[in-house]
Amino acid sequence: MPPVKKSDLLSPGFFERDLLVCARELIGMSLTHGKCSGRIIETEAYHEVGDPACHLFTRPSAREFVRRHPAGTAYVCLNYGVHWLVNVLCYDPATGTSGFVLFRALEAVEGIALMEERRGTSDPRRLCSGPGKLTAALGIGKGHHGQSLTETPAFCLQRTAAAAPVAIETDRRVGISAAQEFPWRFLEKDHPGVSVRAGKAR
Repeated sequence: MPPVKKSDLLSPGFFERDLLVCARELIGMSLTHGKCSGRIIETEAYHEVGDPACHLFTRPSAREFVRRHPAGTAYVCLNYGVHWLVNVLCYDPATGTSGFVLFRALEAVEGIALMEERRGTSDPRRLCSGPGKLTAALGIGKGHHGQSLTETPAFCLQRTAAAAPVAIETDRRVGISAAQEFPWRFLEKDHPGVSVRAGKAR
């Protein structure tokens, strides 16, 4: 895989649109950190308006984060004191509202041996099949909070050249206790590496 070029990076404008559009269109893109990268196969959207599961709905620190950072910035948080989760900040100027897209699963593409070492598994279906798994595999943690995902190839989101259009499924969000019924989880159809198969959310 050739080195990531700055011209291949997604621009901040990509994230200055409707949150759900961004979450859906990130399927098939690549998330890169250092020598490792993966193709995004599952995302989940969280909106500041009417979504009690969103940090912007409940946490003043998250609202302050939005005030201080532009769209396309990484929002990294600790889940239940155990796993780091990486999101990207989106802002829709048409409505003046913000939200986060959580990266839930990747298909490992580059730096696979290092990712396997970090995760302690060589099973491609388990390597990045969850938001905490993919951050562990890529080496993403607290220090990446507030970093741009649109400025440097060392930590970025980029377009990928797909051999064929990716079929996308929509499903309920998972791993939360509020607003579970929102159909704001997007998955590459029939991919074995997603965290929870479509229709299996409870």
